[in-house]
Amino acid sequence: MPFGPASRLGVERFDSDSPYENFAGDPDASKVEVINAVYRQVMGNAYVMDSERQLVAESQFKLGEISVREFIRRIAKSELYQSRFFDACSRYRYIELAFRHLLGRAPASFQEMRVHAERLDTLGYGADIDSFLDSDEYQNTFGEYTVPYQRGWKTESCSTMQEFGWSFQLLRGNSSSSLKGDLAGISSRLGGAVYQNRPLAVIAPSSAETQGWSFRPATNLQDAATRLGAGAVGRMYRINVTGYRANNIRPISRYIKSNRVYFVPYEKLSQEYKRIHKEGGVISSITPM
Repeated sequence: MPFGPASRLGVERFDSDSPYENFAGDPDASKVEVINAVYRQVMGNAYVMDSERQLVAESQFKLGEISVREFIRRIAKSELYQSRFFDACSRYRYIELAFRHLLGRAPASFQEMRVHAERLDTLGYGADIDSFLDSDEYQNTFGEYTVPYQRGWKTESCSTMQEFGWSFQLLRGNSSSSLKGDLAGISSRLGGAVYQNRPLAVIAPSSAETQGWSFRPATNLQDAATRLGAGAVGRMYRINVTGYRANNIRPISRYIKSNRVYFVPYEKLSQEYKRIHKEGGVISSITPM
């Protein structure tokens, strides 16, 4: 496992893996590796059962009747992909995932996402998938024989820092998939930053020392500050809490889903710590203000 920025930011696998390619005359074992790589990439590292595999397309690929790009097209247009990432997700969540799965990067701007939204409205789902795979960018980067791989997490020429930061919102860690293990779920990961064309900070993976990428900022910062007297004299501490759930202590909790942020004076830290854990919360970080 490599050390340095890649390992600290949770993208070490993409720093060390070589792209998968298939050419005429490659052995069957190599083709099987390519097929598995296509499923991992296009399905966002999600588990695919044997009954869900696209056996006809796999057979055509093994026989050399279709290229890697055309095999990807069959997977992306399949009922399996559509049901997971289009039918079940919000519009812009599907679009940002399609960028990740098919072009290996995050969207560059809201305008780029809006073009795909308008195409969906006028031409439909299949045409939108084709627009990714038939684009000059896809052809110049991956061609007919290379499985798309994750790009954008390295600073590159002709790329913006906004796209660089957005990439880390869409991709992090080896064990997570595009839906499971991601707090965004079926909602847009980029959220309001898309509409404002606003860059997002790159945050290290979750750990005992940091709140990490899996903690989503609370929306009640001002309410929390007012409720707990952030304006009081003395050193204040910010407590980030995630995983709130109802338990036997408070079976009807109003904190069933939300992450929360509290501002607490030093002398009340111990009291607040006990209250949060009593109610079933998990403290992700405590930092001085």
